[in-house]
Amino acid sequence: MQMISMRKLKFVLLSLMIFITMSEFSPQSKDPDEILDGVKEAFKKIEDYEVDIHVKIDVDFLKVPDSEAKLYFKQPNKIHVESKKFALLPRQGLDFSPLGLISGKYTALYEREDTIRDIPTSVVKIIPLGNDGDIILSTFWIDQTRNLIIRVESTKKPTGTFTIDFTYEKSDDHYELPSQMEFTFSVDRMMFPRGMDGQLDDDDDSNKISNSTTGKVYITYTNYKVNQGLPDELFETESNKTK
Repeated sequence: MQMISMRKLKFVLLSLMIFITMSEFSPQSKDPDEILDGVKEAFKKIEDYEVDIHVKIDVDFLKVPDSEAKLYFKQPNKIHVESKKFALLPRQGLDFSPLGLISGKYTALYEREDTIRDIPTSVVKIIPLGNDGDIILSTFWIDQTRNLIIRVESTKKPTGTFTIDFTYEKSDDHYELPSQMEFTFSVDRMMFPRGMDGQLDDDDDSNKISNSTTGKVYITYTNYKVNQGLPDELFETESNKTK
């Protein structure tokens, strides 16, 4: 009798483990709007935050020292940056909120499943409607389990394509926010004053190089403070808003 009871107990425990496992791994949606709405709704829990950022710029013809700054964000699209040093900060990289990256009217298309850094993701393409913005097409790699954007690649006129990769960790407030961001973009040498990029006389063919190159910006986020009730006055200037 005791052996029968133990068998029953093992069967019940095994059945319970299978049930829990199936509950945690629910089927992934292939509806692009449902996937994007899940990301937006998850982020709406974060009303505001402040965070320390470390910025490293890697462009082969520019020598820019690393810089430190404090970044403030408030829903839906307010950003304020305080820094003692000048830094070429990409607005697209700073505004990692879904409401900033996924805004306006668009058509969303589900493309495929993909794996980014061992993370299963759903790939969704977004085509903006209308001609108001400068983004032509965006592709998002989304972790549906956590409703997080892992990578975004956008084609922007007239500067070409940029890519943003995000690494996340939970803050002390248990919100999952980026701990690192890698922003890859194309940069035109002609945008900088002559001599700043290290080029020599244009008449010397041996020294001529391409006018465009790839640059990277690495941002590390530390010391998050979430939902502290940041005042609107902190973001009152138009320049502090994302576009």
